[in-house]
Amino acid sequence: MMQMKTPLPDVDLATMAAQLEALGHPTRLALYRLMVRAGPEGIPVGRLQEALGIPASTLSHHLAKLTAQGLVSRERQATTLICRADFETMHGLVGFLNDECCADSCTRALPVAPVVADGDA
Repeated sequence: MMQMKTPLPDVDLATMAAQLEALGHPTRLALYRLMVRAGPEGIPVGRLQEALGIPASTLSHHLAKLTAQGLVSRERQATTLICRADFETMHGLVGFLNDECCADSCTRALPVAPVVADGDA
């Protein structure tokens, strides 16, 4: 007996692939992790540079890649540049992967616990 396949949801796979590609570099993933851990208030670019010990030009290059994919936003506050993870984009990407987990299998995997930003708990 042939098993019927569930139609794939209407998602922008190219956008999600580009976001995953941006996060696929160890330095960018480390930057993104620091911004996620900082929460909605963000983190000054100087602290990111200090934490990773990379040159400013390298940091700028990696932040530009993350920003271009909608994963990060940057805001100038006086003389400080604040970097923030875009949590809506992050939840969309992680949620897509979670929703697709075992979608065509008879037994679905256990749901992943929701990601909670500091202060939301």
